[in-house]
Amino acid sequence: MSYLNTLEEAVGVIRANANWRGISEEAVARMRLQNRFRTGLDVAKYTAAIMRQDMAAYDQDSGKYTQSLGCWHGFIGQQKLISIKKHFGSTDRRYLYLSGWMVAALRSEFGPLPDQSMHEKTSVPALVEELYTFLRQADARELGMIFREIDKARERGDAAHERWLLDSVDNYQTHIVPIIADIDAGFGNAEATYLLAKKMIEAGACALQIENQVSDEKQCGHQDGKVTVPHEDFVAKIRACRYAFLELGVDNGIIVARTDSLGAGLTKQIAFSAEEGDIGDLYNSFLDCEEVANRELSNGDVLIARGSKILRPKRLRSNLFRFREGTGADRCVLDCVTALQNGADLLWIETEKPHIQQIASMVDRIRQVIPNAKLVYNNSPSFNWTLNFRQQVFDAWLSQDKDVASYDRTKLMSADYDSSELALEADEKIRTFQRDSAASAGIFHHLITLPTYHTAALSTDNLAKEYFGEQGMLGYVANVQRRQIRQGIACVKHQNMAGSDLGDDHKEYFAGEAALTAGGIQNTMNQFVA
Repeated sequence: MSYLNTLEEAVGVIRANANWRGISEEAVARMRLQNRFRTGLDVAKYTAAIMRQDMAAYDQDSGKYTQSLGCWHGFIGQQKLISIKKHFGSTDRRYLYLSGWMVAALRSEFGPLPDQSMHEKTSVPALVEELYTFLRQADARELGMIFREIDKARERGDAAHERWLLDSVDNYQTHIVPIIADIDAGFGNAEATYLLAKKMIEAGACALQIENQVSDEKQCGHQDGKVTVPHEDFVAKIRACRYAFLELGVDNGIIVARTDSLGAGLTKQIAFSAEEGDIGDLYNSFLDCEEVANRELSNGDVLIARGSKILRPKRLRSNLFRFREGTGADRCVLDCVTALQNGADLLWIETEKPHIQQIASMVDRIRQVIPNAKLVYNNSPSFNWTLNFRQQVFDAWLSQDKDVASYDRTKLMSADYDSSELALEADEKIRTFQRDSAASAGIFHHLITLPTYHTAALSTDNLAKEYFGEQGMLGYVANVQRRQIRQGIACVKHQNMAGSDLGDDHKEYFAGEAALTAGGIQNTMNQFVA
């Protein structure tokens, strides 16, 4: 709704109530424009529509892939979007990712935890709500600054600039963007998944990412010991998420079905199979089995029939069953096809390295069944990107009979190679990885799960080294504050960022000339005006 229409609406409401003395119609209009998204469901519906449009655009042009960065605090998410708007002028095709890993490591009341679904499940929707609280505040702050400029233009009698500012309000692009939220393996059975999904959607999540691991054995996708569930179990959780979306009226909500089968060699259950060739039989066909005769049976053995043979799946002391070596890619393809055929919208294949050909080989097979299959891909900090890509270039050169005698493949991470031809080619492949894999491997969305975990550690290390060392206060001033000022980082005026100016506006709305505001001449933030 436009500024003038919102003002007209406010005028009608207030003038109908003659005893509302001192209420400014324009202040009400401004507050309404600053609070466009009143509930999490408003956010979820708005962002789901954006994501659906982006998915359709990607189907027409793979160059229109989307990106996000993971975050563990509302302020971090807010600053990312402020930076995106500052540098690129638009939030188009840029999202946020909510990582279960970071929730476990940084937001659990138990303290730092591994990514094993041991953290409080309610901390995930709480973070969704917190992120959108900070993004709403970014809208209110930025619009408030425009409103102040409108008042100044009026005081100067500059009608042309006032019209330009009003137009900028009418065409304002919000900081509210889609969040892809990690629901792990659902934190329990399908009912538990449904209940948690509702909480996450009510907080504003338009996209839920769920994985096919066993809830009580859940592991980080880049660690060992992963255990998957039969397809019917996973499909039940996908349906639970869909029912949650539909119950809450977010009819176009997005479900991202993640398969960990590439690195998961274990299952806790043998799938139910009613007939040969059904989905349970296909799942069981990957089990590592040995043929048995009656006299070889032991107490507690589990047996399955495969054609005319009676087989005993190999079971560990942990009561888990093993899959055959080398079946991971085949299981991933079956997982993905089954998920898309049962209500999932996007896929996530967790890999052990960033390798375009590996991903593309599976996506090509999936697309033989479902032509518009699309992936969300984890550009994970768990990968050593430098080493992986230098080794890929080394191997490619070796296959092309190019001289690699000056390189030691096992030591390619060494800084000695940083300026070498091989390292420069590897860096170029890293730079174009997202674009190239979007075109050839069906990746619609690229994300980095844990970027701010690592940037916070790096920047803190640098500050600690300087501040507690010989540089003292100059370590902060030269490397933090001065760089913020030079780069135009908004939060250098941290009082404004925290809402002090918004509070002053409200004080003036509420108390008029009697308002005691914080932004007067003695406010030290005035030192940063230049």
